[in-house]
Amino acid sequence: MTETEKQIIATLDKIRHFLQRDGGDVQFVKFEDGIVYVTLHGACQDCMLASDEIKGFVEVILQEEVPGVIDIRLV
Repeated sequence: MTETEKQIIATLDKIRHFLQRDGGDVQFVKFEDGIVYVTLHGACQDCMLASDEIKGFVEVILQEEVPGVIDIRLV
């Protein structure tokens, strides 16, 4: 596991409680070419706003916290 991947996971761990509060969760899958790939679980998995929340919340925080992150995508 690379240092960047460790930073991504640590950052996701810091914000995970916001998603869990609403019955959801996010799981890191991989980091490739500046893109973080994640899966959603629980309430987030079926939420129509999940894509917006990932882009508007999780992506912004990852970009601020982890150098080299340019995008986040759901898998």
